[in-house]
Amino acid sequence: MKFGERIKELRIQKNMSQMDLALATRISQSAIAKWELGKTEPTATAIITLARFFDETADYLLGLVD
Repeated sequence: MKFGERIKELRIQKNMSQMDLALATRISQSAIAKWELGKTEPTATAIITLARFFDETADYLLGLVD
């Protein structure tokens, strides 16, 4: 599973829109949309921010572990 798929799955589990996630993490909604569509890759800072927000490891978000 790719990063974007993991982020979308976790976001939906929390009943959040992309905008909700953007506001909660201070990451732009457009960046989140592009990641979920697989159009761009996140920065290391964004991965860390999202890992902390979702209480998951960076390895999980990146699809390196299940």
